[in-house]
Amino acid sequence: MNSDNTNTSSSSSTSHSPTSSPSSTPSPPTILVPCAACKLLRRRCGDKCVLAPYFPPNEPLKFTIAHRVFGASNIIKSLQELSESQRADAVSSMVYEANARIRDPVYGSAGVVCRLQKQVAELQAHLARTQADLLHVKTHQANLLALFSLDIASSSSFTPQLAIAPSASPGFILDDDCGGLGSIWEEQLWTC
Repeated sequence: MNSDNTNTSSSSSTSHSPTSSPSSTPSPPTILVPCAACKLLRRRCGDKCVLAPYFPPNEPLKFTIAHRVFGASNIIKSLQELSESQRADAVSSMVYEANARIRDPVYGSAGVVCRLQKQVAELQAHLARTQADLLHVKTHQANLLALFSLDIASSSSFTPQLAIAPSASPGFILDDDCGGLGSIWEEQLWTC
């Protein structure tokens, strides 16, 4: 009885060995990796899975977040109602909204939009203040340049004769041609 088993096993092993040409060998079975949605839902992922193109198996967190907020049936129903060209945008919108809802359960993405609008308003006010300050500085600079050029023009047309008075103490300059400005300068020096 033992010898019969040996013969049958050897004959069965020889009958299954590939002796045919390589072109007639059967192709290896294709292993379908379920999409992230079907893997999470523990269901079979077929060729016509609506979720497979948008929730690849290497991004399981994407479906997990959207599933937590919207639910699988709502996601499937929403995708089936849309044309295929709009589905990718709808999935990214659902994932964004789900992320926002998880972070802020009350306001969701509307809270993000409000915060960004407030930040834009603050930055615009800051920009307006900065532009006003810049205009003020430019105006002040233009006024100083005008005064400086006026001072240079008046000093080039009028050249006073300066003389040092012999009786004055050293360091004092008296100007007789300036209508008594020397005495004003002298008074200013004494009052300092």
